[in-house]
Amino acid sequence: MVERQYRCGSRPQKETVTEKRWKGEKDLSLPPGGGLKKKFSCAVETKSAGQAPLEERRKRLKSLIAAARGEIESDLVLKNGNILNVFTSEILKGDVAVIGGVIAGVGPSYRGKDEVDLSGKWVAPGLVEGHLHIESSMLLPSALALALIAHGTTALVADPHEIANVMGLEGVRFMLEDSAKAAVDMFFTAPSCVPATHLETSGAVLSADELLSLAPESRIVGLAEMMNFPGVLLGLDEVIDKLLLFDGGVIDGHAPLLMGRDLQGYLASGIGSDHECIDPAEALEKARSGAFVMIREGTSARNLESLIPIVTGLNSRRFCLVSDDLHAEDVLYRGHLDYTVRKAVSLGLSPVQAVGMASLNTCEYFGLKRRGALAPGYLADLIVLSDLDAFQVKDVYKKGLPVLIDGRLISGESPKSRSFSQTFRCGDITLERLKISHRGGNARVIEVVPDQLLTRQILMDVREADGLAVSDTASDILKLCVMERHRDTGNIGLGFVRGFGLKRGAIASSVAHDSHNLIAVGVEDKEIRLAMETVREMNGGVAVVAGDKVLARIPLPIGGLMSDKSLEEVVGEIRCARESCREIGSLPTDPIMALSFLSLPVIPELKLTDKGLIDVGSFTVVPLFTN
Repeated sequence: MVERQYRCGSRPQKETVTEKRWKGEKDLSLPPGGGLKKKFSCAVETKSAGQAPLEERRKRLKSLIAAARGEIESDLVLKNGNILNVFTSEILKGDVAVIGGVIAGVGPSYRGKDEVDLSGKWVAPGLVEGHLHIESSMLLPSALALALIAHGTTALVADPHEIANVMGLEGVRFMLEDSAKAAVDMFFTAPSCVPATHLETSGAVLSADELLSLAPESRIVGLAEMMNFPGVLLGLDEVIDKLLLFDGGVIDGHAPLLMGRDLQGYLASGIGSDHECIDPAEALEKARSGAFVMIREGTSARNLESLIPIVTGLNSRRFCLVSDDLHAEDVLYRGHLDYTVRKAVSLGLSPVQAVGMASLNTCEYFGLKRRGALAPGYLADLIVLSDLDAFQVKDVYKKGLPVLIDGRLISGESPKSRSFSQTFRCGDITLERLKISHRGGNARVIEVVPDQLLTRQILMDVREADGLAVSDTASDILKLCVMERHRDTGNIGLGFVRGFGLKRGAIASSVAHDSHNLIAVGVEDKEIRLAMETVREMNGGVAVVAGDKVLARIPLPIGGLMSDKSLEEVVGEIRCARESCREIGSLPTDPIMALSFLSLPVIPELKLTDKGLIDVGSFTVVPLFTN
């Protein structure tokens, strides 16, 4: 029995973890009203209360009340703006008064030491991202924050399971450390699925016991997306233990196409959200069942246009807008939640509802108190818009201080150079290891679905040459490889994919969700080998090759997932790689991200991991040939 102590108020509390090693069972005994979130919320409140003497806190609160009543000047007053009220979906003219980084009052005729006239402009709460994998941007958290603040994002909740699958808790703590003083307030959820399933090899394994060690981290706000929905429905102990650890707190979901009684069972476990909806009927059933539906508009998965028609004035508080996975290039040229709000408005949603779905709704779901709205006592994170329908962000204020004025950043530090030690531990990539013997009959081929993470399984007669199954550019059937790179197991999964369109060359990447092994697609084995070797030599990244020439590289030295360069530098490398992909015939809009999801065994229908072809429906490894 392992006993831990933590402090809640003035009394130490105990938590026991009993390990029944002879049965491989684990019993987590939590205090009444448990939930990791509840426990460290209490601890955080106590810690916060002790950060300043009582007299100082009294003084601040008295000043806030006095400023709200108009008895004293505020620090800042934004005057005569059109204020978006996300509580009542109204636009009201007036002032926003700020003191000590907090909104004192909203209404007419406030006085301030600094007054800014916003006549003809709109004032909205800062946007809050509810589900983002920072690693997919290929940027450090601190670098991404500088990019997002310019688009009106002032806070986000990230799931760091990408880096956790490579580096475990060390990776999670790296994200917390790098984001501690970022321009955007960054909160995180504790990775629930490291590895995502037993059907792939990851660089780490995080048990419920290890997740418990994150309790002192005040910016961990819940359990990250529970991708192992079969494990939930089957009641696997290691899955149930994690759910119990966060019982009473926030538990994010991940349940593509799950409906009916399976959905009821999944949500009965305490899971409270889903961001994988692609069909309106699916999303509506989940909302009716109490799930908070996160409508995703990312780089590869774009579900906004399909799902917006089900959002109404009566149910809009049960939805929010998220990105999930967003490439740096989209951040630079398309934007972030500001783009999603614009698109939602163009699809018929009212601007105030759209803003509420990108601010208040997210904050309320995650329990981020006093955020996401323009109201007395709320954090003074707000944005000024020069055009409401076009949602043009002009100014951004963070805790009442200007960080973006007239579209120009006036504060923020550039990211520091960071790297991890060698994260590639795999044997030689020989041509022999890439060969596939042709067994006769049809082969299971992964078919790419444009702009979706879903794939289809199709049965096709693949080309044969000298007894080997090989790529066939005429039929757009290309060889796909996933090689384990964390533990030097020697595992390599081989298969075929349709929908990439390559006429020559190969693409390889160490970004391969969710375990991030080395994935490659290509025409000739020698080209596939060169691309994979190039990635390994960089200690992670992306490589595009043709013949014996490397056309483009994106070095990702941080876990094989992130660069330590600026947004502009990374985007330059991405654009070069994408142009090189086009040169060799690539069809997907974003071939690098499309490739990265072909190894994700929790998204239907057919995927490839280092352990082989995965039938997601049956959650089993299946043979390449059907005979």
